[in-house]
Amino acid sequence: MIFSPDASNQTPRFALATVVVGLCGVLAVPVALAAARGDYPVRPIRFVSPFAPGGGNDTISRLVTQAMGRNMGQHFIVDNRPGANTRIGMDIVAKAAPDGYTLVMTSSSVAINVSLYPKIPYTPDDFAPVSLVAISPLIVVVHPSTRASTVKELIALARAKPGELTYASSGVGNISNLAGALFSTMAGVTMVHVPYKGANLGVTDLIAGRVSVMFSSALAMLPHIKTGKLRPLAVTGGKRSTALPALPTVAEAGLPGYEATTWYGVLAPAKTPRLIVNRLSTEVAKALAMPEVKSRLDDQGLDIVVNSPDEFRAYIQSEIVKWRKVIQAAGIKL
Repeated sequence: MIFSPDASNQTPRFALATVVVGLCGVLAVPVALAAARGDYPVRPIRFVSPFAPGGGNDTISRLVTQAMGRNMGQHFIVDNRPGANTRIGMDIVAKAAPDGYTLVMTSSSVAINVSLYPKIPYTPDDFAPVSLVAISPLIVVVHPSTRASTVKELIALARAKPGELTYASSGVGNISNLAGALFSTMAGVTMVHVPYKGANLGVTDLIAGRVSVMFSSALAMLPHIKTGKLRPLAVTGGKRSTALPALPTVAEAGLPGYEATTWYGVLAPAKTPRLIVNRLSTEVAKALAMPEVKSRLDDQGLDIVVNSPDEFRAYIQSEIVKWRKVIQAAGIKL
């Protein structure tokens, strides 16, 4: 009789795999049945923020989950897991049980990282989109000594002095870096990218006049704009910001078709029952409709955007395509 070298291991491995798959199927049934009965949620929900406490993502996470918790009668626990450009927190949720009790407040980085990192422990397909929450246009700001008061003047200055203007960002591959790269590509200018380890360091050097330009969030820029330390030229979104309604968009101000925003949205692990995903999507919309929530987000220059799980999935895919082109065209590498 001839035996395969692995013959002794085949049956146990196959049997174990069958048992594991079977158990997963059995465990998934109560989750779906509980959702159908309206029993979800029956325990606190872990809500991962893949950023450090005190930042924009953390602030939005706490604001939205407090409202959702009141409406749903259950406690949400915000779990800050910063690091690796959101990959640590995102990986935790990608590998979590798909039962609706682990969620994440993602950002536009989920659509950027897939093209930026050669190896990443998850893909966008490892998540079940729930809903967008808000879109934040960036603000194009310059130091007051920079001889540009409009987007057209900034483009003209950059063309007259190729390679002399510098723009700060909060890191290579960050949305502030990509917004500047997209601007340079579309305008046909050369500006030198100066990456920092965080937005605050870049803002500090911009205020000191050590860099010329920055594309950054309204949350970071508004205080310095109000005190006159920085001069705003335009917002990078598709429409004007509620925080600065008199400020034109970059597209209006001289670069048609330009749009670069950062956004926030809720994801669950893939294979979360659709009944639970739909319930969460409804609850996100209810929370964002509350006057106190809307007012707080407006104050931070955020535009509330609510969509369906399917619409959010399509939006993420469109962002992946868009930023992949920018990354490749600008040759951005870590």
